Amino acid sequence: MIIVMSVGATEQEANNVRDLIKGVGLSPHDNYGTQRVVIAVLGDVGPLRDHLMSKLSTMPGIESVTPISRPFKLASRESHPEDTVIEVRGTRIGDGSLSIMAGPCSIEGRDMMLETARTVAAAGATILRGGAFKPRTSPYAFQGLGVEGLRYLAEAGEATGLPVITEVMEPGLVDVVSEHSDILQVGTRNMQNYSLLTAVGKAGKPVMLKRGYGATIEEWLMAAEYIMSSGQPQVILCERGIRTFETYTRNTLDLTAVPLLHHLTHLPVIVDPSHATGKRWLVRPMALAAVAAGADGIMVEVHPNPNEARSDGEQSLTFEQFAEMASAIHQIHAMVRTLIKDPFVNSGSVSVGGASQH
Repeated sequence: MIIVMSVGATEQEANNVRDLIKGVGLSPHDNYGTQRVVIAVLGDVGPLRDHLMSKLSTMPGIESVTPISRPFKLASRESHPEDTVIEVRGTRIGDGSLSIMAGPCSIEGRDMMLETARTVAAAGATILRGGAFKPRTSPYAFQGLGVEGLRYLAEAGEATGLPVITEVMEPGLVDVVSEHSDILQVGTRNMQNYSLLTAVGKAGKPVMLKRGYGATIEEWLMAAEYIMSSGQPQVILCERGIRTFETYTRNTLDLTAVPLLHHLTHLPVIVDPSHATGKRWLVRPMALAAVAAGADGIMVEVHPNPNEARSDGEQSLTFEQFAEMASAIHQIHAMVRTLIKDPFVNSGSVSVGGASQH
């Protein structure tokens, strides 16, 4: 349930609404607009809906009440019609510009990280990525440099002026990763690790949540809801392919998720064609397609010598390939940026206190 306060409603009137919500065992969550406050009701509203509607209809300062049938409340565009824009060290994500996250799958050393960072920054990257803790299918594969890698990543970010993003794998690592990273990444294997989602939600840093390789859109958004309900509204969604019967690619890139998410949620949407395809020569066409579909940005893996990479070399771009791809996707973005998002149609609002229904 979403309660829109009237323009000019007093703080006491808003507090009365919050007290009513708390009084029936539910939780109020405020979204502040430029002119009014929108209060989302979190919890199992169903059994209490009629009671709440009856009480709210007699309270001053309320413009409308909108029942929300979807289980994700805070992530829903119904609760937050405007796009969420995330700003990190001067870089904005979700404001209509194109975000490009680039860097190595695994940080292999200081010199390699600095060289890659300077190269991708010069070619148009806006955010630097690099893996310090690497979850691998095989326990014998390279697992990353850990905290040492985090230091190299942070140094490379400072040297280039780029904000940095890296994956955090468990709740106990959230603090140390937060010290060295501007954006925390939750990987596909941890999308439904609820203790980790809660921990990153409390860390005070924006979070990028990758879609689980077997997750539905709703399951993905419910995972985002865990982060947001823990106190972090700045969540980025990353489509990185799902597991299907197809074996020619590493995963199957679900580009329908991009416009669908823009309709369902206000959160920015990033696409990772590297993990989706698993093949270097497929990354560029899928990046172009992702931007054409309306993605707010892409995340790709880049390596000085992919054939010698310690992880995911087959899907990593060379420096030259990255520069060519970055130029191409900017051209696509310039052509489609005004065409890609359908307007959100708000429906189901119920008038309160004589306001017109819509």
